[in-house]
Amino acid sequence: MEKQKLNSTIVYVLAILGFLCCCFGGIGFIFAGIAFFMAQSKLKEAYANPENYENIEGMKTAKIIALVVLIINLLFLIRVIYVISTVGWDVMMEQSREMIEQFQ
Repeated sequence: MEKQKLNSTIVYVLAILGFLCCCFGGIGFIFAGIAFFMAQSKLKEAYANPENYENIEGMKTAKIIALVVLIINLLFLIRVIYVISTVGWDVMMEQSREMIEQFQ
């Protein structure tokens, strides 16, 4: 029987996209979460029948990268929620407007 290769490219792409979207209020946790759960499900299939799959180590690496990006995004999201709840949205927008005017 021919071994199936675990394709970890889509997991890498989603994790990188999640990392790039981290700057937008932590919204990249969506992409990173999808990448993590995809990697987790593929690894469960591979662990059930390890003789039928190859490139398991590559998928493990992709899962770890997706997990790290997911944690970074969740921490950033918690920070944004904390800042908005303590300082307030209006004060934060006013400060960002002042910084933009200062740099111009």
